[in-house]
Amino acid sequence: MLAVAVHDCAPSLEAELAEFEALIEAAGAAVVERVVQKLARVDPAFLVGSGKAQEVVRRLAAVDAQLLFVFNTLRPRQRRNLEKLTSVPIVDRTMLILDVFARHARSKEGKLQVELAQLRYRQSNLIGIGADLSRLGGGIGTRGPGETKLETDRRRIGQRIKVLSLAVEEVRRSRATRRRSHGAEPLVALVGYTNAGKSSLLNRLARTDALVADQPFATLDPTMRRTYLGPHHYVRLVDTVGFITDLPADLIAAFRATLEELDSAALLVHVVDASNPDWPRQEASVDAILRDLQLDTKPRFAVFNKCDKLGSELPHAGERLCLSAKTGAGIDALRAELRHRLP
Repeated sequence: MLAVAVHDCAPSLEAELAEFEALIEAAGAAVVERVVQKLARVDPAFLVGSGKAQEVVRRLAAVDAQLLFVFNTLRPRQRRNLEKLTSVPIVDRTMLILDVFARHARSKEGKLQVELAQLRYRQSNLIGIGADLSRLGGGIGTRGPGETKLETDRRRIGQRIKVLSLAVEEVRRSRATRRRSHGAEPLVALVGYTNAGKSSLLNRLARTDALVADQPFATLDPTMRRTYLGPHHYVRLVDTVGFITDLPADLIAAFRATLEELDSAALLVHVVDASNPDWPRQEASVDAILRDLQLDTKPRFAVFNKCDKLGSELPHAGERLCLSAKTGAGIDALRAELRHRLP
């Protein structure tokens, strides 16, 4: 597979490309070559310049690539123009993230939400409709837990979206009912960038065995556990889906039922991967998404995780706790902090 990126020369380019390639690997593919063009602004016709687009097509043939991954999110016009140049299926960043979500969806509600996000994106970008359907075929970017090949027209896609929206709304009501039935124990939600170690931290605090995987978006379905903080002091701890820079709007909308767990939380614990040199950008991305979700006024505090990987070179933590879900270091201090904030 060949990956193409257009960037505005920001210093985080290399870190974001590494993150993009990790998503590609999580989708079951491998990058054989990378083409990068740094532009002040994207080309409205091809995303990259027309000459660079022709170069990409030549490189696809030279390395016998089966897919073209595009770091940026393509506009419909850009996608159509690129598809005229090559017969290789094109997967942009949003499609890739949706595909990774589709691979990791386990529960019925997770599958519903992923399919709804995929259909909304394809409908708004004219992907998978009419003649374009035969060009996309199956595989990365088209995989879904529900219908994987949408042999239908715009009207039937709209009908399917209505059915899924009603089903997700039912999930939302069911979740609200369950939250009310849990009584007075406060709800604490773990939030953070994908692969920051939230599930590992849940397992360490609650002494449970939730799924842990060293790849993006391993956790889609909220996992809630009753957690002991001290004598006569328990909380409900929930692990939620991880965030990523520029999380697709269709995905946020589809996962509204899941993200409402955050709105019900008495406290948000922002888990930051201290071992990632790019953690300031990741932290800022999570803060931006929380603002978009109107959760920026919710009580929260940040903790550094994976500090065991740093040795003595700890980041400037300020008042933050530095801990390791893997070794257990700092966990007692975190319990004490939660007791203090949730009397």
